[in-house]
Amino acid sequence: MGRKEDNIARAQAVARNPEFIRNIGTAAHIDHGKTTLSDNLIAGAGMMSEELAGQQRMLDFDEQEQARGITINAANASMVHTYNGKEYLINLIDTPGHVDFGGDVTRAMRALDGVIILVCAVEGIMPQTETVIRQAIKERVRPLLFINKVDRLINELKVTPEEMQKRFTSIITDVNRRIASQLPEPLNKEWQVNPADGSVAFGSAFHNWAVNVPFMQKSGINFKDVYEYCKNEDQKSLAKKSPVHEVLLNMAIEHVPNPVEAQKLRIPVIWKGDMESEIGKSMMKCDPNGPVALMVTKIVIDPHAGEVALGRLFSGTVARGQELWISGMPNMQRSQTVSLSVGADRIPVDSMTAGNIVAVAGLKDAIAGSTVTSVKDAEPFEKISHYTEPVVTVALEAKHMKDLPKLVEVLRTVAKADPSIQVEINNETGEHLLSGMGELHLEITTYRIVNDFKIEINQSPPIVVYRESVKGKSEVFEGKSPNKHNRFFVEVTPLEKPIIDAIKTGEISVDGKIKDAKELAKKLQDLGMDREEAKGVVMFKDNNVFIDGTKGIQYLNETIELCKQGFEEAMNLGPLAQEKVMGLKVKLVDAKLHEDSIHRGPAQVIPAFRSAVYGAMCLGKRVLMEPLTKIYINCPESVMGDALRELQQRRGVIDEITQEGEATVIVARAPVAEMFGFASTIRGATQGRALWSTENSGFVPVPPELQPKVVEQIRTRKGLKPEPYDAAYYSA
Repeated sequence: MGRKEDNIARAQAVARNPEFIRNIGTAAHIDHGKTTLSDNLIAGAGMMSEELAGQQRMLDFDEQEQARGITINAANASMVHTYNGKEYLINLIDTPGHVDFGGDVTRAMRALDGVIILVCAVEGIMPQTETVIRQAIKERVRPLLFINKVDRLINELKVTPEEMQKRFTSIITDVNRRIASQLPEPLNKEWQVNPADGSVAFGSAFHNWAVNVPFMQKSGINFKDVYEYCKNEDQKSLAKKSPVHEVLLNMAIEHVPNPVEAQKLRIPVIWKGDMESEIGKSMMKCDPNGPVALMVTKIVIDPHAGEVALGRLFSGTVARGQELWISGMPNMQRSQTVSLSVGADRIPVDSMTAGNIVAVAGLKDAIAGSTVTSVKDAEPFEKISHYTEPVVTVALEAKHMKDLPKLVEVLRTVAKADPSIQVEINNETGEHLLSGMGELHLEITTYRIVNDFKIEINQSPPIVVYRESVKGKSEVFEGKSPNKHNRFFVEVTPLEKPIIDAIKTGEISVDGKIKDAKELAKKLQDLGMDREEAKGVVMFKDNNVFIDGTKGIQYLNETIELCKQGFEEAMNLGPLAQEKVMGLKVKLVDAKLHEDSIHRGPAQVIPAFRSAVYGAMCLGKRVLMEPLTKIYINCPESVMGDALRELQQRRGVIDEITQEGEATVIVARAPVAEMFGFASTIRGATQGRALWSTENSGFVPVPPELQPKVVEQIRTRKGLKPEPYDAAYYSA
């Protein structure tokens, strides 16, 4: 282990000087070579044997990652690289490419200042590549480009040098178009990747070589030599002359801003507090002597140390034994250990200064996305919003009664470590619902519960998560309280699409209380909401909004909190199949309240308001929404018919079919409910010759002819009466 400790000792010396720190990540579509590249960068820094690099997959240290050959968790490593006679500390995060673990990529981006986007020279830009570029830009993380698997282009596709250059140009243009379309002036020009200035590299992570223009000028190698080496199967010599770690780490040092520069650009985007406050100024300067501001991007469950919070330190110095506050939590907590990470290992250090990626044990209340500070009640960082939500659920129960309390504890821990997982614990039925991004996500989570936490469980087959909404505007519906003394008149309409999009991107914050009602009203008006309605917004629940459209109703200000609870309950369990409601505008038009407060307590108001919302939804024509998945299939022309047949049997809609040389690329959309078991059937139908990937694509209404049947199935599964109630039931 000597080399590793020696490296950490050098790292500590450099870590105090932010000018010599670079926080970088790798991000790409699945199987484009991120982990292999990370291995080679670590080997180049002397942290592991060069012979094993690429096979050992040092940052895939989880046994499930090793078994499946994919990255599941974002993993970090800190290493020292010498460039122009000076030592630099490189904090590297290797992120997953599989769409089910996209949340991990979004969170990792918050810790980075630059990201190496890998694109496979053979496959080109894929759906997940677009997504990671979008995530990087949103967090103001500088993208660099590495075109990987160049050897496959030469040896398998047998392209000529001219065709090779043409393909490179088209990939670079494609990446730049995406960067330019998402950035404001002048960054949209400054952040373009350009082979001439060395912000684009070409190579093979697997064979350990890479080139970019500055390195070619220094070493005298040109594209013709690269072509010859690959053609003659002599990539070993090329790796000696032009090692991948040297080219890419030099590129990162040249083009990724150091934390001091990066934070000037990033803090105004990711933190909405007062820039003139002490903590604001300190973060803008990346000041090691200022208050502590640490953004937790990941929680690792360590069998010995317990929960370890990994994150980016934007300001101040974190030391062992320090007292820190976690946003939204009442109690102060003490850091037990501070360390640097290398894959599965953590090397303890006494303290770490601003600009670094650091691991802190002892912060029990921290979750991924928490803000940790030394100032009580400091403004937290912006919420890390991931653009998709869980769409598949499994129901779990402990096999043995004695494991029940332990299972509840483990589920809470799992949800803490992976915020993309949602856990619902139903104390009445003893059922525990685990929702995730897809089949694989849930499979791996349940595997961990059984093997890492040693709890035997029974689980249901995967169930799809549906949503409820309405077709159009409803008439006003009257909801009465059980004692008939209070009446609420409510109408519902679908919420304007631009507003739903703004909630999704985080432009409109729906968490907690409304801070600035005037500013919110202006924003909503700009996005198409009526002026009076925008002024009457009372609260949000997910992407549903409650509006008070009444004037001068006596006692309403005393009752509005109870109405909010009724609204919240109605949004959590819709009237059609007790699924969550989405995209709904609920407007209170009028109310008649009993003058005696004893007759308008919670037991009267909450059910009355809930019934009013349910009844109005019945009048607005309830619709069940199902999650869609977008599918990309790359297959030889000979098996295209089989792949299309497979999609059409699953209610798939074909968006486009394009021809790329020998291969056919099919882009389609299909309901998640029809996609279970797709992996094995597509393999069988195409004799394993199809490459495919999916990404979540929002919710659409279930076809009207299928809706009654699906609703009945969901209600029966939940132990409800098969037929949903009509409006008359809610007005009784």
